Amino acid sequence: MTVSMLLVALLAADPSETTQPIVPPGAKLEKVWGEGEFTEGPAYGPGGCVYFSDIGDRIMRYDPATGKTSEYRNPSGRANGLDFDPQGRLVAAEGANSGGLRRVTRTEKDGKITVLADRWKGKKFNSPNDLTIDLKGRIYFSDPRYVGDEPREIDTESVYRIDPDGKLTQLITDVEKPNGVILSPDMKTLYVADSNPKGNQQLLAFPLKEDGSVGAKKVLYDFGQGRGIDGMCADVKGNLYAAAGDGDKGGVYVFSPEGKRLGFIPTPETPSNCVFGGKDRKMLYVTAGKSLYRIALNTEGFAVFWPKEE
Repeated sequence: MTVSMLLVALLAADPSETTQPIVPPGAKLEKVWGEGEFTEGPAYGPGGCVYFSDIGDRIMRYDPATGKTSEYRNPSGRANGLDFDPQGRLVAAEGANSGGLRRVTRTEKDGKITVLADRWKGKKFNSPNDLTIDLKGRIYFSDPRYVGDEPREIDTESVYRIDPDGKLTQLITDVEKPNGVILSPDMKTLYVADSNPKGNQQLLAFPLKEDGSVGAKKVLYDFGQGRGIDGMCADVKGNLYAAAGDGDKGGVYVFSPEGKRLGFIPTPETPSNCVFGGKDRKMLYVTAGKSLYRIALNTEGFAVFWPKEE
């Protein structure tokens, strides 16, 4: 795929509106690092850096100020999805396969690793995949199984919630393979990617109640036989940015909160996840294949934690 093919044509949801398009005219996708094994789970955090998983078994940190990428944690327990809690501490979903610890952890500011959850009713998780955190510090994470020869102890592939007091709740079980999870900015909707290579490839929405429980699911978008959503992020308007597809259909799909497709940003490698960053909150970072990419947008991203500007 040539650079010219990466020029993005992405309009606002309603062309009759006078608002700016989400992607500025002529914007290009830029590769900022490409030496990974399989990149995933980007999160914008302290120092204005982008933290992301290289699923070979390490967490990386990209510093936009210097353009350098360095190891943040090695080994990582096969960390996949990452997010920062309201206090600016990194929370990781650690998966299965060789070196995978199948748990959810928090890296304290002194570097100590705290295990937040590793079992449901005494049974080891399948393979925690992705997570998102609400304004109250509650963690929502998916637990499918895609890879790994470890014996499964839990039959269901579910979404769980960890409360600040440590209470663990099995929240959603009526999905096939929950993957990416993200919250709406108003904390009233939990979006889940049901991504089963042999079954559902759907974007789901669950009403989120004040107590952290959910209502009935709604299918917002169905990818049919194509590769569905891996990871997601959201902007301040509640639009969803979903890494999905492969080949010429691989990229970031932009959806309205109701599931209307607004646009598409192609990536030259198979996309896995994305996150907003930058001091103006308008830089979209995308993990894809072995690399980390970025593209400047006209819309601000949403996150529970934003690093203080220096």
